[in-house]
Amino acid sequence: MSSSPRVTVFIPVHNRQHYIVTAVDSILAQTFTDLELLVIDDGSTDATLEVLSRYRDPRLRIETNPRNLGIPATRNRGLGLARGEYIALLDSDDHAWPERLARQVSVLDRHPELAQLGSACNFMDARGQLLKRVRRRPVDAAEVDASLPFYCALTNRTLLARTAVLREAGGYDESFPRCQDYELHQRLSRTHRMANLPDILVCGREHAARFTRQTRDVGRERKQAICQRALEELGITPTPEELAGHYDLSRPAGLGEALDADYLAWAEQWLRRIETANRRSHRHHPEALAAVTSERWANVCWSARRTLGHRLWRELLRSPLTRRWPARLKHYWQHRNPAASGL
Repeated sequence: MSSSPRVTVFIPVHNRQHYIVTAVDSILAQTFTDLELLVIDDGSTDATLEVLSRYRDPRLRIETNPRNLGIPATRNRGLGLARGEYIALLDSDDHAWPERLARQVSVLDRHPELAQLGSACNFMDARGQLLKRVRRRPVDAAEVDASLPFYCALTNRTLLARTAVLREAGGYDESFPRCQDYELHQRLSRTHRMANLPDILVCGREHAARFTRQTRDVGRERKQAICQRALEELGITPTPEELAGHYDLSRPAGLGEALDADYLAWAEQWLRRIETANRRSHRHHPEALAAVTSERWANVCWSARRTLGHRLWRELLRSPLTRRWPARLKHYWQHRNPAASGL
């Protein structure tokens, strides 16, 4: 193995003796081979290290933390130890499809303006059975940027990034036990461009022991803090009630009966306020932001169809956000079609 591989694939791991083999094997089987696989064990108390010790592939580097440091500190240590020009991220219970690195390296090599590149991903259950679920993120860099005030528009387990850029940005904020990836993306978006491929390049595993499932309340609080910072960059200082409503725009199905006519009217006015603020601040590309706000409006309306019934149509017909939908549908297809994406 070269002392300066093109790619460092970084996997942080804590107590994943039953899943780590799947993640490691998927990287060692990549069609792109100029890589090192850096695995940092964060104080596992199960047989994770024993499982890793059985590998003899020289591309595998195993490091251990002196104690359990947590996810953001371990991610920063991995960023510091990476020797590759690029750093690819993967969770310890996931699987990378064989062409993942080859596809992403090719795109970043051709697009030096991009700091990070993610992809779509599908999912499996705890036993490794594929689920009928795919997570897609906006492909176009301007839409990724315009989406970040609403939600994390890059899926961390799919990312290939320029190692030097992440280091220059200061790495991960260790005050974020959850969502440190989202915080970094939003911070990077001020000065760098990031995009996603429409290809499904990673398979994430869904199981009860995932850290994100065990820390939902912390995740909500941290995501709202990131959203608030993004809104303030637009020139909006939200009240706590506005911030909570804004957060729910990307998760309308969780509102239940609270997704009523009053919320729908508020959502339309709030989205238009964001667009108005952007015209003053010039923070996001206006067409990209219009695409994002139209999509948020469509998702909210779709979720409200059972609650509001025929009243929903009155809200739809009067809203200028609705009148954009025909053009948005064409835009949506173009930016999710691999042939049309240009990446």
